[in-house]
Amino acid sequence: MEKGKIETMRLEIESLSKNEEFARVVVAVFMSRLDPTLEEIDDVKTAVSEAVTNAVIHGYENGNGIIAVEAEAQEDGRILTVRIADRGTGIKDVKKAMEPMYTSDPSGERSGMGFSFMEAFMDEVEVESEPGKGTVVTMKKRIGG
Repeated sequence: MEKGKIETMRLEIESLSKNEEFARVVVAVFMSRLDPTLEEIDDVKTAVSEAVTNAVIHGYENGNGIIAVEAEAQEDGRILTVRIADRGTGIKDVKKAMEPMYTSDPSGERSGMGFSFMEAFMDEVEVESEPGKGTVVTMKKRIGG
């Protein structure tokens, strides 16, 4: 990778649970240009998995839709930025949704720890959402930092 250069990748996948694994592997391969450790790769894969799963289950409520996965590798500072976006139901109260153990799943099968895991494994997590318009989760991780 050239000094100072920013490289990007964009992928669109259907909102199917089976595509979560594909998304996290694609991001892991893309981030390899920053020479990450295995632990850093695992951290990012876990965060991507949680974000895509949220889009499938909560954003589209297991229905049809498209999830955009974008990644940006910045050589200076060795920063990986990952964005997971859907055009699903959106989140009414982002602050409340990001609280540990909060879930909008009435079945009680979901733990409500998705955003907590993202925050634990990434250096920054930002969530933008609007009811009826969708959600964008932006996560950053310093590689080798």
